[in-house]
Amino acid sequence: MESAEHLKPGTEIGGYRVQEKLHEGGMAVLYRVASPSGTGACLLKVPKLGFGSHPACYAGFDVEQMILGRVAGPHVPRLLARGESDFGPYLVVEHIAGTPLADYLQRGPLPAAEVASLGAALASALHELHRQEVVHHDLKPSHVILRKDGQVALIDFGLAFHGHLPDLVDEESDRPLGTPAYISPEQIAGMRGDPRSDIFSLGVILYALATRHLPFGEATSLAGLRRRLYFDPIPPRRIITDLPEWLQEIILHCLEIQVEARYSTAAQVAHDLAHPDQVVLTERSRRLRPAGLRVAARRWWRALNAPQRVSKPPTEHLARAPHVLVAIDTGYVSEALFQALRDATQRIISSEPDCRVSCVNVLERSVITEQEEGAEIMRSLHTRRLVELHHWASGLGLQQERLRFHVLEGGDVASRLIDHARASHADHIVIGARGSSGLRRFLGSVSSRVAAEAPCTVTVVRASHATAIET
Repeated sequence: MESAEHLKPGTEIGGYRVQEKLHEGGMAVLYRVASPSGTGACLLKVPKLGFGSHPACYAGFDVEQMILGRVAGPHVPRLLARGESDFGPYLVVEHIAGTPLADYLQRGPLPAAEVASLGAALASALHELHRQEVVHHDLKPSHVILRKDGQVALIDFGLAFHGHLPDLVDEESDRPLGTPAYISPEQIAGMRGDPRSDIFSLGVILYALATRHLPFGEATSLAGLRRRLYFDPIPPRRIITDLPEWLQEIILHCLEIQVEARYSTAAQVAHDLAHPDQVVLTERSRRLRPAGLRVAARRWWRALNAPQRVSKPPTEHLARAPHVLVAIDTGYVSEALFQALRDATQRIISSEPDCRVSCVNVLERSVITEQEEGAEIMRSLHTRRLVELHHWASGLGLQQERLRFHVLEGGDVASRLIDHARASHADHIVIGARGSSGLRRFLGSVSSRVAAEAPCTVTVVRASHATAIET
């Protein structure tokens, strides 16, 4: 029987013809293969099942087959085939054309704007993965590919966790699994399934892109790994002195030791990387040295006495941190409607302490703004709308870090709101409905279009009865 680790070019598996071996890792071997239809190259993956192989190799292969059969979208490779052959199980996946993030790492340290752009694309891909009940648990630059259209695809799900599948990897190993430089403190402590573990790994990647250093080095022992349960990394601005404070704030927020202190969702990371002007700066942004031994000792004692957490489906974590987008038409002055919007928003977020609220307004261009001084007029109107949004939000009584403000420009208000909701991973839109009229019934209202076309739940608020209609 031919070994799966040494398949020769020309070998045919399930109709796919082997062309060349691309990579041999610790748990699997990857080959480039031609599809039966001749439409292009695909990838054949087989587990390493020879003498001395770890039981997690087979378990991880099984997990990857099950997960790739349940996820979809541009952020994951398509599963094309799977089955059993003379040498054992195999799967065939889409060959993703693009650039591995590891190539960008070799060019580091990268400018802050490029780190933010790459990081935002990766964070968006992670959030879409978490929405499908999957935590990657082995996120590193070589498992991230940038497609030609700028979107990120994640590969290698052998160590992943699915909220509705048995955790076969955990059952086969009593040691932390993953790449030591990138795994989170809770993975080291034996806790799997929290999407914020991927956010920690994202923070390691951002740190490496920005500084060309790894925040915790290349740990080679369990004792070395456990140091990150108690000790902070050197702040990146200590290495790159002109690194913007907002970028250090984001990186160190991702790398918080306590999982509850990190960003609640990858969507929040993506938003902050895409809008650095709105990042709320804390002590993290100005830090130039890690915490000392006294703080590390307290963390050690806290970890020693911490209760064991129970794994939950990733979407349960996301549900506690929804992104609520409130569309506010400040040009339509109605205090009754403004208050009804506040009331509806507060009802939605009252039991969600980790939520974020984005206050959004669409600034439509007019004949006046097309004049010679149009750009200056638009800037002035933009600033005025921001002030009005801040004034509206002051009535919510939320902390600054839970609020974001956006003034969008465009003529089609409904389309701009829907596009923004989709790009920012909104979970709920709250929008006011103006009074009805014959013209509005003929043309269709903004709120009705948003309710019909938005990619999330929409609550339409009417001031007359102070009621909300959810769709």
